[in-house]
Amino acid sequence: MAHMIWKGAISFGLVHVPVQLYPATQSERIGFNLLDKRTIDPIGYKQINKRTGKEVPRENIVRGFEYEKGKYIILSDAEIRSANPESTQTVDIVAFVDAPEVSFFFLDTPYYLVPDRKGEKVYALLREAMKASGKIGIANVVMHNKQHLAALIPAGPVLVLNTLRRADEVRSTEELKLPAEGSKAAGITPRELDMAKKLIDDMSETFDPSSYHDTFHDDILALVDKKIRAGKTEEIDETEAAEEKPRSADILDLSDLLKRSLGQRKGKSSRTPDDDERDAPARKTPKRRRAAG
Repeated sequence: MAHMIWKGAISFGLVHVPVQLYPATQSERIGFNLLDKRTIDPIGYKQINKRTGKEVPRENIVRGFEYEKGKYIILSDAEIRSANPESTQTVDIVAFVDAPEVSFFFLDTPYYLVPDRKGEKVYALLREAMKASGKIGIANVVMHNKQHLAALIPAGPVLVLNTLRRADEVRSTEELKLPAEGSKAAGITPRELDMAKKLIDDMSETFDPSSYHDTFHDDILALVDKKIRAGKTEEIDETEAAEEKPRSADILDLSDLLKRSLGQRKGKSSRTPDDDERDAPARKTPKRRRAAG
């Protein structure tokens, strides 16, 4: 079972819900160690004094707040916690909002909130009331010596605390070059839009996260297993596998690309506005390339 991060309370109005906070995710990413190519010895990580270049022992490392350029105030973990002891043990709900109002852009890291002793009923009350109202809570919470904005979200039987990025952490799209919104403004024809919608419908299914796999993870493990079985556990291979470039299809226009995509969908109807034309006897036409520019 995951280790508890802290215990405290959800606070809204005069109501306090005693809870325990647990991580809701775990990393399954491929990790690589840095090695010395000559000896296959691991390369360690050192904390270095930037002025002297010497290694600093862990017990000599402290936290400092730079109040002026090059000038610091040293703060211990206990002093940081004591600065606002209530905020470090409270999920302080400041507002409830409609769930769709919080864009996925702002979602960061999820955590599970579990009721602490004698808090089961009030925990369930808050969860069911939020479900019935379609609202989620916006809260302030301090974790790892840092205040976070967070969303309190009912998800089945559990309340999830999802930390949020703040507005100034999400970049504006104004500096990006994007096509105009609206089909007509973007130069999209009704036929192209109809076929694109048809392709989306044909590819639509119920989301099941367990059906998606990290193929890079699997391929790396397969490569590692192959090298172990071949007795190449310390071999340094400088050669790079030649990357096969995807062949570019000889597409005349976007409509042709959409029609071909629809044609690849198996077991589903792929009727398009151009079915009659496609069912007619094929006429051979010379392949043409769109002129550059």
